[in-house]
Amino acid sequence: MIKTIASRVWAFLKSFQLTIVLLALLMCLVVLCTLAQVEMGTQGAVNAYMRSFIVKRQFAGLPVPLPVFPGGALVGLLLTLNLIAKTLGIKLTWQKAGLWLVHTGLVVLFAGEFVAGMMQVDTNMSIEVGQTVNYVQSYKNSELALIDVTDPTWDEVYSVPDTLLARGGSITVPGTPITLNVKRYYPNAELGNLAPGAPPSLATAGVGTQVSVVEKPVVSADNEMNQTSAFVEPVAGGRSYGIWLTSLALGAPQSFIHEGHNYVLSMRLRRQYLPYAFTLKQFRHDVYPGTDIPKNFSSLVQVINPSRQESREVLIYMNQPLRYEGKTFYQASFGKNDTLSVLSVVENPGWLLPYVSCVLVSLGLLVHFAIVLRRSLKRRQEQKEG
Repeated sequence: MIKTIASRVWAFLKSFQLTIVLLALLMCLVVLCTLAQVEMGTQGAVNAYMRSFIVKRQFAGLPVPLPVFPGGALVGLLLTLNLIAKTLGIKLTWQKAGLWLVHTGLVVLFAGEFVAGMMQVDTNMSIEVGQTVNYVQSYKNSELALIDVTDPTWDEVYSVPDTLLARGGSITVPGTPITLNVKRYYPNAELGNLAPGAPPSLATAGVGTQVSVVEKPVVSADNEMNQTSAFVEPVAGGRSYGIWLTSLALGAPQSFIHEGHNYVLSMRLRRQYLPYAFTLKQFRHDVYPGTDIPKNFSSLVQVINPSRQESREVLIYMNQPLRYEGKTFYQASFGKNDTLSVLSVVENPGWLLPYVSCVLVSLGLLVHFAIVLRRSLKRRQEQKEG
């Protein structure tokens, strides 16, 4: 019985019909993902359609979204299993070496996409001419930073990610005597001046006492940003320092003093600090003569890495990124009258897999064509001799 079921599953996995159905589903997903980018943005659509196992949709009147279509991760996984099953069905001989190489290259390509979907991290670095920056920051995710600015020469930064803030409750900040009580969390909110006669703000300290907060739906479009906000209460040594409003929409610094230590509260985009720093020496924005059409963007940066005793200049420009310490820095954008350069930073442990796949597929095709050509020439020779 078990043998029969296993053989049927194996026959199903390596069937050509399954390949056709999965390729059709994949084409549908590409179309749906492309259309969804208008409302969801590029990354939101890719995550919802191509890097999920099930595509879900929220229907009016229902408390939870319902599955409506297989996601790209599920289709890709089945395609990979289908390809592996077909490959194992090919005899392992020299005559079939080309086919083995091609199939192996395709499997490596699918594996690279899975690695990218699960492990790739996209961030950016905004740096002005003359400025030195030692961190990258997220495009969408935020964090609540608790910064000890007591020492004028050095800041101690402690951060709480938005995923932890969303859970609410009390959050102990390691390395400090501070505990943060999250009173209210907003994934996205609109801030405004508190109108006369309106209910008082939840905040009892800082600029938030005069600010109204209205919760808004979460956005994911490329040109939109969630204004993550939260009301938090710092507590230390049994003493409350009031309830503070922190938000990406607030630019005013807010601080309190505990036992001689000056702490600043700030909601900001999530940062990842690096063991090295970049200094922007020069930014160039070249256009074609007589037009405003961009011809080239380039950033001349000085890479400073104390652990390597390294200090060198590198030019990053269009189609010429810098690969350094497991990250790839691309020239992405600019601003502030060409004094600000924005570098897109990608960390993908599987970045080499697509190149390996291309080499294997190309080599496999060459080997296969060479074998077929040799066989054809041999057959012609035999016909002539006959």
